[in-house]
Amino acid sequence: MKSEAVLQRAAQVCADRGGKLTTKRRQVLAGLLASDKALSAYDLADKCKEAFGVTLFPMSIYRILEFLQTVGLVHRLKTTNKFIACAHIACDHAHDTPQFLICRECNRVEEVGIANSLSEGLAKTLDALGFRLMNDQVELECVCHNCSATA
Repeated sequence: MKSEAVLQRAAQVCADRGGKLTTKRRQVLAGLLASDKALSAYDLADKCKEAFGVTLFPMSIYRILEFLQTVGLVHRLKTTNKFIACAHIACDHAHDTPQFLICRECNRVEEVGIANSLSEGLAKTLDALGFRLMNDQVELECVCHNCSATA
């Protein structure tokens, strides 16, 4: 789906969840959509300056990213404290638990789903051991085919 259509869908998602996709939020989300790598707030500041000629400070970008996470348009990778656009913005149906494949060579990220039943089973196992699952997001360090072919 073209990025303009994805951004229109993102605006609808925001509206459905009681928010608004403001110009700055749209610019930050567009920066994430244009990249196949996870980006930091500083990376996004540079992208917005380059693509839109606007100066956004990293603290502002963090607030924007927090909003975009809240409405489900962005994911934060905990291992790197970087962000990616949700791969399912244009979808109208529920999705499985997100799992992120992160190439350790080129930093490309792919979002895939793992069955919710797997997360639920893990949570039950942890509960039996006296632990509580605080987050079911999975991040796997990998090497993509492009990078493994050049190695």
